[in-house]
Amino acid sequence: MALAICARRKANLLYRNLPLSSSESFNYSFSFASFSRRFASSGFDDNDVVVIGGGPGGYVAAIKAAQLGLKTTCIEKRGALGGTCLNVGCIPSKALLHSSHMYHEAQHSFASHGVKFSSLEVDLPAMMAQKDKAVSNLTRGIEGLFKKNKVNYVKGYGKLISPSEVSVDTIDGGNTVVKGKNIIIATGSDVKSLPGITIDEKRIVSSTGALALSEIPKKLVVIGAGYIGLEMGSVWGRLGSEITVVEFAPDIVPTMDGEVRKQFQRSLEKQGMKFMLRTKVVGVDTSGNGVKLTLEPAAGGEQTTLEADVVLVSAGRTPFTAGLGLDKLGIETDKAGRILVNERFATNVDCVYAIGDVIPGPMLAHKAEEDGVACVEFLAGKTGHVDYDKVPGVVYTHPEVASVGKTEEQVKESGVDYRVGKFPFLANSRAKAIDDAEGVVKILAEKETDKILGVHIMAPNAGELIHEAVLALQYDAASEDIARVCHAHPTMSEALKEAAMATYDKPIHI
Repeated sequence: MALAICARRKANLLYRNLPLSSSESFNYSFSFASFSRRFASSGFDDNDVVVIGGGPGGYVAAIKAAQLGLKTTCIEKRGALGGTCLNVGCIPSKALLHSSHMYHEAQHSFASHGVKFSSLEVDLPAMMAQKDKAVSNLTRGIEGLFKKNKVNYVKGYGKLISPSEVSVDTIDGGNTVVKGKNIIIATGSDVKSLPGITIDEKRIVSSTGALALSEIPKKLVVIGAGYIGLEMGSVWGRLGSEITVVEFAPDIVPTMDGEVRKQFQRSLEKQGMKFMLRTKVVGVDTSGNGVKLTLEPAAGGEQTTLEADVVLVSAGRTPFTAGLGLDKLGIETDKAGRILVNERFATNVDCVYAIGDVIPGPMLAHKAEEDGVACVEFLAGKTGHVDYDKVPGVVYTHPEVASVGKTEEQVKESGVDYRVGKFPFLANSRAKAIDDAEGVVKILAEKETDKILGVHIMAPNAGELIHEAVLALQYDAASEDIARVCHAHPTMSEALKEAAMATYDKPIHI
């Protein structure tokens, strides 16, 4: 019966490789309502769904599957739910970003607001304790959601031994086999290493080690000018470290709109962050008390040295598929190690699916969550949907930078005639009132139809402001649609309204 179900399901799926570009659209709009009827008559006593991985994609998929009436088990090797994001990524980094920003504000801004004090110091252990408390509370919260939704939770390292069986080496030293009609791989991603550089999480650290330093380094070198490197550089720079960012590419955050990127880099430089672009690391010496890096231009040339107390390797992330048994089952991957799936997240092996960072697309927690929901909706006979063109991205520095849709460079490349509307926060009354007015809103819209193509915001709380733009893109709104919506005054969101006015006509306040 199991083989018959899988065969019928396979016949309904046209296997294809996903596009490798995160800027391409993935619209999952297929439905197979008859699946639930086949499911009901299968005669299985095992799980309907087994999820390997308890990160944002995995735990959300497990909860949603249970809510849809599917018997579900989630396997997580950490023994703590939430994956990289909650345990050593998004959540602890945002905790430290907020704490360090408070300290920085107290140092540099409080006096101008009439708040004075006699002394100020960093209590790093207390700061780390607050971060750890946030993580543990959220982890326990997910376990509570599992109990509420009747998701079975197995703590251990899962490995596929067949399309319907997962062998789990449990954290207590035992082993068990979890069976299921459908298996979802949601194992996330891991730190990408660099040749010749050994991460010891003491002097040469990944983002994990950078979140747990026991003292503030005098000099911190960040290898890689992406989201994570700039955020962690901001944390330690605010606390007193001298920050130098070494980047092989000619620009920081290469996916960012070029005009906004330049303003962003200038802002970080004003905060004391130094950049060495078009530069590569060719040697590392840890024989002394610190770390000595040998550098040379990306195109080749004279070598120089750079010394640091701590080096953060932040060169991106890679899909985590080690030890999963993919080769044994013949599950197809691309050159980057990502698992290839079709519109329903199905791999080339019947009844095995994959979501999140292990498949093509943006390596973002919120993207993984959407993958998880869509995947189990398909399994329950419903219609799942994720549009990767409308996944927002945020750099949580100060100011933050958030974007959705296309950059101006991408619009130009597409050959579409377009308009640009911009509005600076220097002209926003709320930003001026709180003396935090660095940044801009930039909107790109098709010239003929006024349809919004992309929105880019550099501002305090840009990560919150961007979602009005996400919703607008989701419904194919025009810039005039945003401009004619009443926005509360005084708010930061008025800058988005004014930028929309500047796109199709003229703004009022500049």
